Amino acid sequence: MDILYFPDWPSHPIINTSLGLLGITVLVQLYYLLGVFTRLLFRRSPTPPSQLPPVTVVVCAHNELENLRTLLPMLNEQDYPNYEVIVMDDRSVDGTVNFADTEAKQWKRVRFLHIEQEYEHVTPKKYAITTAVRSAKHEIILLTDADCRPTTDQWIKGMVAYLTPDKQIVIGFSPYEKRSGFLNRLIRFETFYAAIQYLSLALAGKPYMAVGRNLMYRKSLFLQNKGFYTHLRVTGGDDDLLMNEIATPQNTAVCLDPDTFMVSIPKRNWAAWYWQKKRHLSVSKYYKFPNKVRLAVLSGTHILSWIFFIGLAAWVGLSFPTLQLGYIIVIASIFGLRLVTQWIILGIASRKLYKSVGWFVIPFMDFVLFVYYIVMSIVMWANRRKKVRWH
Repeated sequence: MDILYFPDWPSHPIINTSLGLLGITVLVQLYYLLGVFTRLLFRRSPTPPSQLPPVTVVVCAHNELENLRTLLPMLNEQDYPNYEVIVMDDRSVDGTVNFADTEAKQWKRVRFLHIEQEYEHVTPKKYAITTAVRSAKHEIILLTDADCRPTTDQWIKGMVAYLTPDKQIVIGFSPYEKRSGFLNRLIRFETFYAAIQYLSLALAGKPYMAVGRNLMYRKSLFLQNKGFYTHLRVTGGDDDLLMNEIATPQNTAVCLDPDTFMVSIPKRNWAAWYWQKKRHLSVSKYYKFPNKVRLAVLSGTHILSWIFFIGLAAWVGLSFPTLQLGYIIVIASIFGLRLVTQWIILGIASRKLYKSVGWFVIPFMDFVLFVYYIVMSIVMWANRRKKVRWH
C-alpha cells in the first residue's frame, strides 16, 4: 500500500518549491484565460449606421493572377452602396497587367495601380499600401490580401458598423481555410490562438497588432502618423507594427461579426510556412516594451506550465515511488485546472471564430503549441542577427 502513502510535505522542499512555481505559472495563465480571453465570448455585433460612408478597399498583389480572378468578383459584388477597390499590382510577371486591361474591366468598382520597380528605402508591400492610401478616393481604408476570400457580401458593411465617430481603427479576424493534414491543423490553431490574444487584449484596452488580411482604418490617421515611416525598411510589419504605433484603447474597435471574416489560403508545405512564421516573429522585437512584456509573460508561463508539469510528474514518478500518488494528485490537479479552463474557453471562442479548431483537439494542440514556442524561440535566437527576407 506504499503507493497510497500521502507525502510528508516538509521533507521535500525542492519538490514543494517546484510545485509552487507550477502554481504561479498556472495562476498567470488563468488570469489571461479568465480575465482577458473571456472578453471575446460576450461581444455582440452593433447595427450598421443608417448613413454608410464611402470606403476604399485595398488589395496588394504580387504574381497573384489566379487569386485575383477569384477574389475580385466577390469584392465587386459586396452589398455596399459606395466603395471602390484598388488593386496594387506590385511588379507582377504572371499576366496580371494584361488581366487588368481586359477581363478586369468588367468590374466597375475595381481599378488597378501598377508598381514597376522596387525602392531601396522601403519594403515593397509598405510602398504599395502607402501608394494605395494616398490614391484612395475615400477616407475609410479597408485592407485585405489577394489570397483571401470574404465569407459573405456583408464584409464591408459589417466592418463599417464598428467605425463609430470616436473609432479610427477596426481590427477584423482572418482564419485560414480548413484542409486535411497536420500542418493545416497547426496553422489554423496557431492563427486562432494568436487572434484570441490580439483581439481580447484590444478589447481589454491593450491593442498591439492586427492582420492586414482584414483591417480598417481612416486615411487621415495613417497620414497624420506618417504611415510606416519609423519602420520603412523592416521586412513585414505593415499591419502589426503600424497598429503598435497608432492603436490606442480609445481609437480601436474589434469586429467579431462572422459575416466579416476573411478566409485566407494557408501554406501547403512546411518550408513555406516556416518562412512565413519567421517573418512574422522577426518584427515582434520592434513592439512597444509593455506589449513585449505581456506577450512574453503569456507565452513564457505557457511553456513553463508544461515544463513543470512534465518534469515534476516524471521526477516524482521515477524517483519517489512511495510518494507518487499524493504528489501526482496535486500536480495533476494544478495543471488540470489550467488545461480544463483553457479547453472550455478556447472551445467556446472557436465557435465564435469560424469554428477554427475542433473542441476535442484543443488539449493536444496546446501541447503542440508548447513545442512550437520552444522551437521557434531557439530559431529566432540563433538567427537574431540575420536579415529576414521575403520568400
